[in-house]
Amino acid sequence: MSSNSTLPETVQSPYGYVPTEAVCIVFIALFAISGVLHLGEAIKWRTWWMIPTMVLANVGEVIGWSGRLWSSRNPPLLDPFLMQISSTIISPSFMSAANFTILGLIIKKVGSQYSWLTPRWYLIIFVTFDVVSLVVQAIGGAKASGLASRHEDADPGAKIMLYGIIAQMIAIVIYSLLGAEFITRFILNKPVRAIPAKDGSFESFDEKANGRSALDKGTKLMLIGLVINTLFMLVRSSYRTAELLDGWSGSIITNQALFNWLDGMPITVCTYTFNVLHPGYLLLKASKLDNYSA
Repeated sequence: MSSNSTLPETVQSPYGYVPTEAVCIVFIALFAISGVLHLGEAIKWRTWWMIPTMVLANVGEVIGWSGRLWSSRNPPLLDPFLMQISSTIISPSFMSAANFTILGLIIKKVGSQYSWLTPRWYLIIFVTFDVVSLVVQAIGGAKASGLASRHEDADPGAKIMLYGIIAQMIAIVIYSLLGAEFITRFILNKPVRAIPAKDGSFESFDEKANGRSALDKGTKLMLIGLVINTLFMLVRSSYRTAELLDGWSGSIITNQALFNWLDGMPITVCTYTFNVLHPGYLLLKASKLDNYSA
C-alpha cells in the first residue's frame, strides 16, 4: 500500500495527508465484492445472521473508504474525514459478532461439556459486550464529529471511541482464551461438566468422552478460519487503540501507510477468510440455523 502522500503547502487536510485515490478505490472494490459474496452465501446456506454481521460490516467499510476517496479529491473537507473515521472504527464490531456466533456453533457441534459456557451464553455474553462497545464507539464518534465540525479539539470524543475499542479488544482476548481452552480440553479429553443423557440422567465424563468423535474436516477448517480472523482482528484493534491513544492529530493517525496496512488490510483478510471458510458449508450444510440452541 501507499505510504504518506506529500501535502502541497496550499492544501490543508484533516488527515495530515491526502488519501491515495487508487488505494481507496481498491479497498472499496474489495469490500463491495466481499459483501455481495457474503449476502449470496447467507441466502444460499440460510445463515441469516451473517447479514447483520459480515454483510453490514462490509457496507460500513465501503462507506468508510468512500469517505476517504471523497477526501482524496477534496482534501480540505471535514465531512468525508468524519464519515470515514467513524465508519472504519465501528464496522469491524459487526464482524466480531460473527466470530462469537461461529464459536458457539462449533461448541454445540463438538460438545458443550468441554466449554465453560454453553453456545447460547457465548452469544448472550459476547454479543452484548460487542453491542456495548459499538454503542460507546458510536457515542465517541458523534462527540468527536461535533467538536471537529465546530473546529474544537476532538480528542475528548476520540477518548470515548478508545474506550469502545478497548472493550472490544478485551472481549476478543477473553473469547480467544475460552476458545483455546475449549479446544485444548477436547483434545486432552478433559470435560468441565457432565451433560444430560437421553434418559434424563447425567452421563459421567468418561462415558461421554468414550463416545466422542474426532473433529471432522469442516470443523477443523472453520477453526482455522476463526484463528486467522481473530488474529487479524487483534492486529487491527491494537492499531486503532494505539492510534486513538496517540491523539486525533498524533503521528499514528496522520500516517497513511499504517492505516492501509494495519486497518484496511487486516479487515480485508478477515472478511475474505469467512467468504472462503464459510460456516454455511463447513458447519451447517443441510441443517438450519433457525434450530440453533444451547
